[in-house]
Amino acid sequence: MEFTINHEEEGGFVRTDKYDDKITNELADHYSKVIDLLGEDVNREGLAKTPMRVAKSMQFLLQGYNMDPEEILQSARFREDYQQMVIVKDIDIFSMCEHHMIPFIGKAHVAYIPNHYITGLSKIARVVEAYSRRLQVQERLTTQIKDSIQNALQPLGVGVVIEARHLCMQMRGVQKQNSVTTTSDFTGAFLKEPTRKEFLQLVGSKLM
Repeated sequence: MEFTINHEEEGGFVRTDKYDDKITNELADHYSKVIDLLGEDVNREGLAKTPMRVAKSMQFLLQGYNMDPEEILQSARFREDYQQMVIVKDIDIFSMCEHHMIPFIGKAHVAYIPNHYITGLSKIARVVEAYSRRLQVQERLTTQIKDSIQNALQPLGVGVVIEARHLCMQMRGVQKQNSVTTTSDFTGAFLKEPTRKEFLQLVGSKLM
């Protein structure tokens, strides 16, 4: 499966996504059966192309399986004698709950304290994307992001906080519309209260 980022051209957006034909066709066959089992007519005009659309959509939404987060970080790893906190906050998350395959949506706030090496800031966001574009639970997602940065950069510490709304709670189940789930995980210097407190204060503040 190959995905190409949107290219903006005069007059609008042009998008090019490439998919594995075999996987796409097999998924479309399964979704066609699902629609039929749910009592709909898969051949009616509005649904005729839906199985193929969903097959492509799911491959896009779960493209994180084709990304190597540590490789992403290593691709822009630079030596720099900076040993203060680096924070990338408000990173959008769109993930799929592995229990019901319903989305959860939110923000990730990621910090690390370099130990001779830094990485490109966009790479932090790409790591979040790589892990969130999988079947997930928020707790595991938080830890995977932390571990990936710790392993790739060997910093003095990593802190990750995720806040998300889970549609499996809002649309079904308890149907609590305003609930937000917060998870966090820390290594090294962030296990010390003053460092962790500074991180959480900066994440919560509006600096821009």
